[in-house]
Amino acid sequence: MDVLESIKRLVLRGNVLFTEKAQEEMIQDDLDEDLVCEAILNAPSILKRLRSRNPEDGKREYLYVILGVTFDGVVIYTKGKIAKLEDREVFYVLVSSKKSTS
Repeated sequence: MDVLESIKRLVLRGNVLFTEKAQEEMIQDDLDEDLVCEAILNAPSILKRLRSRNPEDGKREYLYVILGVTFDGVVIYTKGKIAKLEDREVFYVLVSSKKSTS
């Protein structure tokens, strides 16, 4: 299964966690969780995949940058990862979410 497809299915199921940083960025840009999810669902592709290290355990992970558009034409930039919570359900964890400046 395609990674973007997996992320979109998680979003549709409501399996999304927003970090404090993402929430602060959303407030600054007058965005809410519904708009961010809408932009992810409308995204045509993943803009880029970044290799990273988890700050908590040092393990390698991938972050996905997605540029999506809401139904009203607002372009939203998100950066996140797919993670497991308590080894049961998988969530798309947003570590950044704001209006695009490009």
